[in-house]
Amino acid sequence: MQPRSYLKLSVAVALATMALKTAAWWTTGSISLLSDALESLVNLAGALFALAMVILAAQPPDEEHPYGHHKAEYFSGGFEGLLILGAALAMGAAAVQRLLQPQPLEDLSLGLLLSVLSSALNGALAWGMLRAAREHHSIALEADARHLITDVWTSAGVVAGLLLVHLTGWLWLDAAAALLMALHIGREGFKLMRAAVDGLMDRALEPEWVERIHGTLAEFAHPTIRFDHLHTRRAGSRRYADLHMHMPAGWTLGRAAALRGSVEQALMAAVPGLRATIQLLPSDVEAHFDDKKDAL
Repeated sequence: MQPRSYLKLSVAVALATMALKTAAWWTTGSISLLSDALESLVNLAGALFALAMVILAAQPPDEEHPYGHHKAEYFSGGFEGLLILGAALAMGAAAVQRLLQPQPLEDLSLGLLLSVLSSALNGALAWGMLRAAREHHSIALEADARHLITDVWTSAGVVAGLLLVHLTGWLWLDAAAALLMALHIGREGFKLMRAAVDGLMDRALEPEWVERIHGTLAEFAHPTIRFDHLHTRRAGSRRYADLHMHMPAGWTLGRAAALRGSVEQALMAAVPGLRATIQLLPSDVEAHFDDKKDAL
């Protein structure tokens, strides 16, 4: 299934879980279940925005965006992070108010059943979305999946807190569970925003991918052929590598270009989604970067 289809399914599941959790809060009066329902509203907004960004990222390059629109997916992660932080603040405020003014809970059995059912839906969808995110290298899909996993864990915390209230009669445990949940999802929201900023700032590829690139280049290394000035970055589902390949000055352009093509094909086969750009240089020529005279 394509990322777009998964995100459409995520919208449908968000609507279903929001209805289930709202019903759970309505029947019990639990502030932690209300917080859980608010998180589902955040899930819905996040899924809709992620879907829009995936559609935009799939657009082909144009005159104004010659390198494509792949980075649009990072806006999805940042937006979801902001939504999660906003929901965490709202949950925290409601939890503090309920700590100061505890209220009795009603019909916990039905409320817990509805909450568990909604968590099962989110968990199953998140598992499928994470697999698809790895397959399609989609940042937006991964962000939405991890958001759903956060929702599953927070729902588990709510259920645990309500069970303790039922067993002990301590009403403050309901508000305490909501407060802990707010802190947890706030942390997850911050992590999503940081990942989005890293992507927009052209962060280098993860060490395992860089090591794989070096391993592939080593297969072509020769006393007369060497590689240097490797730079990597990631933009949405795309990975990029720029480097220099030095070879004997006496080689014909055709021979040099043929070897470069073989190296590029090997790199793209070793690293999914990679686009490699290789500059050809004679063995006795060095390129220098970050020269002070080039500074503006």
